[in-house]
Amino acid sequence: MDSKQPFPASSLLGAARRGYHHGRLKDALLEAARALVAERGPAGFTLAEAAKRVGVTAAAPYRHFPDRNALMAELARTGFESFGQRLAAAWDEGRPHPRDAFTRMGQAYLAFARDEPGAYATMFENVGALASPESGAAADKALSILRQACSGVLAEAGAAPEGARKLAFEIWSLSHGVAMLAAGGHLDPRNPGCDPAPILAGGVEGLLAAAIRAGGGRAQI
Repeated sequence: MDSKQPFPASSLLGAARRGYHHGRLKDALLEAARALVAERGPAGFTLAEAAKRVGVTAAAPYRHFPDRNALMAELARTGFESFGQRLAAAWDEGRPHPRDAFTRMGQAYLAFARDEPGAYATMFENVGALASPESGAAADKALSILRQACSGVLAEAGAAPEGARKLAFEIWSLSHGVAMLAAGGHLDPRNPGCDPAPILAGGVEGLLAAAIRAGGGRAQI
């Protein structure tokens, strides 16, 4: 398979046409948009190009999406739903220990950004994709898992819970920065000191320690 073509052209065309007749055009368009964003960025293609990628006419997408923004909002929604599921599974209600669970969440964050570059870029590179109530709600739900985890770690350390929201935004910002540097090839685990996972874990530990001290908790738990 040509590395520049994420799907074989012949099989994609056939699948798209079959999918269109069976009501699966919406899913096919979302897959095409995900691939196009990964290749060109969130602003790098038109709705007509997404239609061409799945082998349907330029008018066909309007059966499901009134415009390109609606397609991107739906891609963001489904991305945040999957992202939230991964974070929730990694957190696992803080078992067996909140710090261990928090480390798993960081790993899950980086894995999602690595595995789903098209969805991740749509979710975070343009806040306009969250303008619809559905995509905005999906984003809030996913990121609330991070806030819940922050509350759990602070509580375990005996720290005041008021700092959880600020801590969540700090950790989100750090995680996003590490994920984007890794995506751009600036952090390569094959190079000494450039493995994204321990870099993120070390930064998170520093933020946690500072939040626990500020909240009057125990530094070591």
